Amino acid sequence: MSGEITTRPVRKNSNRVVVAVCLAFFTGMVGMAYAAVPLYKMFCQATGYGGTTQRAEKQYAGRVLDRDITIRFDANTNGIPWQFEPVARSVTIKIGETTQAHYSATNKFDRPITGRASFNVQPEMAGAYFNKVECFCFTDTTLRPGETLDMPVVFYVDPDIVNVPELKDLKTITLSYTMFPVEKKQPVAPAAGSSNKVPDSEASLGG
Repeated sequence: MSGEITTRPVRKNSNRVVVAVCLAFFTGMVGMAYAAVPLYKMFCQATGYGGTTQRAEKQYAGRVLDRDITIRFDANTNGIPWQFEPVARSVTIKIGETTQAHYSATNKFDRPITGRASFNVQPEMAGAYFNKVECFCFTDTTLRPGETLDMPVVFYVDPDIVNVPELKDLKTITLSYTMFPVEKKQPVAPAAGSSNKVPDSEASLGG
């Protein structure tokens, strides 16, 4: 009798510890899953891994080499009814020279559509040396039916690219964008007796 009375609290405490450890482990795994995507994105932006380009902290490379490199521009859509394409298919520039290129997007649908572009460069190793000064990537853009928008990108190729054995003889870099749709939340129905007028700040967004 005495043995049973003394062991029950111990077993209860043990069970509580096991439950607490399991909950902590589960919470940690969920947190890691949510953090994985932004951490991977930060890693790619910092290293150029996977063809991710760099965001330049300055507008100029500081030096321009007497060596040409050709930048090819590619555009794709994924599930969005837009005509999305580069204005020019390629440009030849000096390594280190700051250059502006343009993409064009037209909404072919009968209602406003919001899109967002992701990007990469090929070859992937060149991503660490392709510096964007200005870019429309990862920015939500809403176009009205039939509306066309000019989308500039300003960039330069870091002269240090010639110091990389695998890239020292590189002649061409391809900058590729893919445009995706962004689903916007439906507006909440107004309460009875309230005004149906849309505020000017919302109307000016075109959807």
